Amino acid sequence: MGSLKKADIGVTAYVLAAFVMLIVPISSGLLDVLLACNIAVAFTVMFGCMFAEEVLKMSYFPTILLFTTIFRIALNVSSTRLILTTGDPGNVVRTFGQYVGGGDIVIGVIVFIILILVQFMIINKGSERVAEVTARFTLDAMPGKQMAIDADLNTGAINDAEAKRRRDKIQEEASFFGSMDGAVKYVKGDATAGLIITFVNIIGGIAMGMWRQGMELNDALTQYTILTIGDGLVSQIPSLLISLSTGILVTKGSKDADFGTVLVGQLFGVPKVLYLVGAVIAALGIVTPLNTVVFVGLGLIFIVAGRIMAGTIETAEIEHEADEEEAAAEEIRQPENVTSLLQVDPIELEFGYGIIPLADVNQGGDLLDRVVMIRRQIALELGTVVPIIRLRDNIQLNPNQYIIKIKGVQVSEGEILFDHYMAMNPGYVEEEITGIPTFEPSFHLPAIWITEGQRERAESMGYTVVDPPSIIATHLTEIIRQYIAELLTRQDVQNLVNNLRESNPSLVEELVPKLLGLGEIQKVLQNLLKEGVSIRDLLTIFETLADYATTTRDTDILTEYARQSLKRAISGKFFPSNETTSVVTLDPKLEQEIMASVKQTEQGAYLTLDPAKTKAIMESVGAETKKLEDLGKMPIVITSPIVRIYFKKLTEDYYKDLVVVSYNEVESNIELQSVGMVTA
Repeated sequence: MGSLKKADIGVTAYVLAAFVMLIVPISSGLLDVLLACNIAVAFTVMFGCMFAEEVLKMSYFPTILLFTTIFRIALNVSSTRLILTTGDPGNVVRTFGQYVGGGDIVIGVIVFIILILVQFMIINKGSERVAEVTARFTLDAMPGKQMAIDADLNTGAINDAEAKRRRDKIQEEASFFGSMDGAVKYVKGDATAGLIITFVNIIGGIAMGMWRQGMELNDALTQYTILTIGDGLVSQIPSLLISLSTGILVTKGSKDADFGTVLVGQLFGVPKVLYLVGAVIAALGIVTPLNTVVFVGLGLIFIVAGRIMAGTIETAEIEHEADEEEAAAEEIRQPENVTSLLQVDPIELEFGYGIIPLADVNQGGDLLDRVVMIRRQIALELGTVVPIIRLRDNIQLNPNQYIIKIKGVQVSEGEILFDHYMAMNPGYVEEEITGIPTFEPSFHLPAIWITEGQRERAESMGYTVVDPPSIIATHLTEIIRQYIAELLTRQDVQNLVNNLRESNPSLVEELVPKLLGLGEIQKVLQNLLKEGVSIRDLLTIFETLADYATTTRDTDILTEYARQSLKRAISGKFFPSNETTSVVTLDPKLEQEIMASVKQTEQGAYLTLDPAKTKAIMESVGAETKKLEDLGKMPIVITSPIVRIYFKKLTEDYYKDLVVVSYNEVESNIELQSVGMVTA
């Protein structure tokens, strides 16, 4: 606390000293001390800006600009007063006028004008423009940054404290760059004021020398011009340093960086660049009349520096690899890191070394791109985000084998032949083609492996020909569709709720958590996804849940209500509008028997059908749906709304691909034709 008070006193004294100098005359000796302090402060500001790791480390820079500008103007006023009254502004001003200008008025004036031009036209103008653009872009980017923080917070990537810290930093950046946009004007105004004061000093000095001291015009011009130039230089050099500091800070951006290391690394960190520069400079010294010793010597220096840099980079890479290996070994040796092995990836695709070229971008493989497209396709089709799909090579597998895991457990596998194509008979190709017999892994259809040379002939014969990456991608897509309901977590549901809240806050506030909890909504969405119903129209689903959750919290019944509200999507998926769809119906007596066997408990409803009865129903389902399959149609069973969910549960373990739809889920313009009836 004591150091803080001393700092406050120091800053206060610095500002008050400026106001005192504006009013009270000071001696030339004190002016020398204050001018030296002014130069020291300017260097301190410049080096502070150079080595600040980020711009917010200098968040008070606009205030510093204001204080240093006032102090310099006050010094200008004091030195002007001494020049005009005594003709002796002190050692510092006189030395700058004589030493920098070499005692020559013309040289001094030229140097002074050059400094003014550099400051006005280059540093000030550039800094002003950069500050203005940076402020504009920083303010425009604020909403996007805030949304990114909210998204990270909602997904659990950061906690509340980290989110608050990031928001505060965004606010500080916006405030800083907004202030800098205006504070740059201080520097520009300071340079303008210094220029005006200089002309006033020259004219006033000549007048004072001739009228008050009886000096000749030439003597007065020489003496007062040198003193004025010295005064201008001793003021403009610190002003130039502050302008340079401003330019450094606004062009540095908001990146964390060590100024010197990064700057040198970016300029001289590429050996190839140094070799080329050295060769060009040396060539100029040899083939042109330029000084051979200087240019060839400088070229050799660049070439040697490039070789040294190349060696440094090689050494750094070796050290980095050694550090990584040591760090990995250290991680393995630490017993607490066993917990990292407990994490299970939602979806994994492991493959043998023979399939690696398909996943290696450097070898022309596009499997990674296909995986990205799979996630996009599922999102559009089913309205849910597929978790990250982890791709790994596994030397324990056969070279051409791959396996698919869901939550760490293998659920399917396949095998491909690299540089071969899979040809499948769609059913109407009579002429056979020679190849290696196999089965398509997604749907277990008979197929043949053929070579590149046989591809065109197979396609001309009517075979469906696919390449290995397409086989794997199709297989992976079907597995994801099959298990997508299981992959939908509570956090995924929370993310969906958060997205819907942005456009429909009143609906979300009514439903969650007043009527239904997150887990209950998850169960409804999982039920829909399990039967291939898209949850992309989340608004309709939530409105339906809000309508019926006041009367029941049974997730199975709520799912049926949601399906009925999505009947347009269900009809569009299973029933083409321009043709009659063949289906199988359910015997009304069987429907009554099923409903009579339903038992309600607190954990949900279940069926108490006799095993023999269940067996008879399954045999009837198999016989009736085979009629549809023989016609090349999708097996679809139509039931009454109240029975649908229980009949689906009854058959899902026996016929996974069976589509069960209620009459209330079919649009009125759909034409259906019954080809059979399930009885028992």
